[in-house]
Amino acid sequence: MEALLNEWLWREEYWLPPGIRWQDIEMKEDEGRFPLPRDLIYTLPLAFAFIALRIVFERLIAVPLSKHFDVKDRIRIQAASIPKLETFYKQNSAQPSQSEVVSLGKQCGLSQRKIQTWFRRRRHQDRPSNTKKFCEASWRFVFYLVSFTAGLGSLINTPWFWDHRECWRGYPKQPVAEAHYWYYILEMGFYLSLLLCVSVDIKRKDFKEQVIHHIATIFLIGFSYCANYVRVGTLVMLVHDSSDFLLESAKMLHYAGWTKTCDSLFVIFSLVFLVTRLVVFPCRVVHTTLVVSVEFFQPFFGYYFFNALLLVLQALHIFWANLILRMVYKFVFLGKVERDERSDEESEVDDEEEEAEEEEDECSWEQRKGAINSKLASLANNCVLNNLTNPRNINSRLPKAR
Repeated sequence: MEALLNEWLWREEYWLPPGIRWQDIEMKEDEGRFPLPRDLIYTLPLAFAFIALRIVFERLIAVPLSKHFDVKDRIRIQAASIPKLETFYKQNSAQPSQSEVVSLGKQCGLSQRKIQTWFRRRRHQDRPSNTKKFCEASWRFVFYLVSFTAGLGSLINTPWFWDHRECWRGYPKQPVAEAHYWYYILEMGFYLSLLLCVSVDIKRKDFKEQVIHHIATIFLIGFSYCANYVRVGTLVMLVHDSSDFLLESAKMLHYAGWTKTCDSLFVIFSLVFLVTRLVVFPCRVVHTTLVVSVEFFQPFFGYYFFNALLLVLQALHIFWANLILRMVYKFVFLGKVERDERSDEESEVDDEEEEAEEEEDECSWEQRKGAINSKLASLANNCVLNNLTNPRNINSRLPKAR
């Protein structure tokens, strides 16, 4: 079975241009390292190592750093302990329909308003705190910054960094430098760790797009390594890392409340993102894989598969560019970035609900305070009237006969 799978999976027409066999690209030890599929096995334990390192980083570095930046968590009213509502919240829905609210109200003996208030407060409890958001952003910032710096340092002196035709000269028999090997392995291990943590990380509005992005990136890195598209693959990773660390640093400043600095950094990120993802990536990287590469070899399955993944990434770039331009529009015409278009899932609705709840609580407190003041005034008036109408009090006020 294993032999049959290997024979089907590693067929030469899938991975190599027509007329080239696996024996043709074997290298001697003195010729350098050739990428082998078994190298990617190390990325799975590396992904778990990244997860463990992230936990340590967040506890020992990110949390103290958030306190240093004075990151404030919103104090939320805790929902009362009602077992029936808690069971429904966990097993059915966090946002019950009107008919379900009526049914739950009858079961618990509560009004519809109290049921709706309980679910609103319960949803607020599950929302991530600013400290958690700050820790997640700081972890990604550190990785993307280190990855971009190391990647740029390893690529800036390579010929294909300046002339993209060099990506294909001598393909597929191209040795891989040790630095580029580790660049690949670490990037794939990191994205695997993100995919493994996607269920516990903060869910944003573009959750589905993020999952698609992680899966496409893992397939892209893995396939490009096995097919020895390493040269162009390193350029793809560098283009993405160039703007990602700016985004994460802007998030950190946003959670810390450094609004002006965050807005300025966001403008820089927007420019870098739009230039690298909508200009450099399609016009240079995708162009060289789609057009320039066919000057050096005939198209094969790997050519179509690799370019299809690049086009998936480009579609996601356009989607995110639309969100960024909407935020830039708010910044230009409203003077500030009012809300993160990629904010955590349902945060926009919940923020409005939370603000409405605070206003409602404030109004109810004012009403209660007004009612108390009215009662006190009424009691005071009654006391005055009693003092004036009571005969004993009246007699005490009359001058005594001498």
